[in-house]
Amino acid sequence: MKIVEIREMTASIASEISNAYIDFSKMNCSVVAVVTDQMRGGKPIIGYGFNSNGRYAAGGLMRERFLPRLEAAAADDLIRDDATNLDPFKIWDCLMQNEKPGGHGERSVAVGTIDMAVWDAVAKIEDKPLYQVLADRYRNGQADDRVWVYAAGGYYYPGKDNSALQNELKGYKDMGYDVVKMKIGGASLDADLARIEAALEVAGEGNLCVDANGRFDLDTALLYAEAMADYNLFWYEEAGDPLDFEIQARLAEAYSRPIATGENLFSHQDARNLLRYGGMRPDRDWLQFDCALSYGLVEYLRTLEVLDEMGWSSRRVVPHGGHQMSLNMAAGLHLGGNESYPHVFKPFCGFADGIEVENGYVGLPDIPGIGFEAKNQLFSVMRQLAD
Repeated sequence: MKIVEIREMTASIASEISNAYIDFSKMNCSVVAVVTDQMRGGKPIIGYGFNSNGRYAAGGLMRERFLPRLEAAAADDLIRDDATNLDPFKIWDCLMQNEKPGGHGERSVAVGTIDMAVWDAVAKIEDKPLYQVLADRYRNGQADDRVWVYAAGGYYYPGKDNSALQNELKGYKDMGYDVVKMKIGGASLDADLARIEAALEVAGEGNLCVDANGRFDLDTALLYAEAMADYNLFWYEEAGDPLDFEIQARLAEAYSRPIATGENLFSHQDARNLLRYGGMRPDRDWLQFDCALSYGLVEYLRTLEVLDEMGWSSRRVVPHGGHQMSLNMAAGLHLGGNESYPHVFKPFCGFADGIEVENGYVGLPDIPGIGFEAKNQLFSVMRQLAD
């Protein structure tokens, strides 16, 4: 039992869309393949992974630091004590050798991408879907058979007016989504309010999320909160800088409706600080940590332990990223749901082919691993590393 080779490449997910902070004209991501010596059907078992949108490819860090550490490790140091499978926790420890704590930068993306591929391989070696592996290990074997999802879109786009925004959101509703999300903060307050009101005509009261992507200072965050107070939004997301916990705390005092944040916090220590100092309310607010950006599932399990210690239900966690890894985690670890990107960041967005959204929920494919092989457009990219 050993890892034979780890391969990586960079793939483009560029588009003309933008949020309040960045455009995606040069956005890319890393794709990783972990090749093992285990065989099935005459071919080696290979685990695949990639990083979520919003953070760029981290191939340089992988090649310079993280992959050489795995290559130098003894095979026995990366597998379970019973030698029946790879050990993601031992592999994670190997990756993080000689890394100082704090200041995560992009290394959390590099490690998270490799970690995803490792867990895909682990589930394939067990010959089970990853969600069932997680349920067996951490939830007494009980996995959710469907997961709540919302449609993320509503980006700023050249020439896109409010009627185009409405048509986009109507398309999501027609696909089976109940809750949809749009961007704010990239226009004036008056313009954004007009966009929100147009979106609500399609989404319906209580079914619209808005996302400022960390754009606002405290005064602007509170100004938007006051202006949106009567809209009955599903949530108000990432109003200020993700590490400015005072903005979060002051917003929670002033805005009674749900708020959401966490996609740009990359460790269990940051998650703990958010819950300690950010004023987050466990009865209504949402946490959006993304395993692919935050050192992977190994670290995510530590984050879930922090939430439990601080009185939060895992059902208040709805990961950012819109990918199949988070979907497996949501089903296997009893999270509250998963983000979905129906039209952007292709082919890395979306779920397995043939899986339809029904009343805001999706199922998962019953195949070993994360399920990438059941999404043909995505797997055609990943297959390049295997071939």
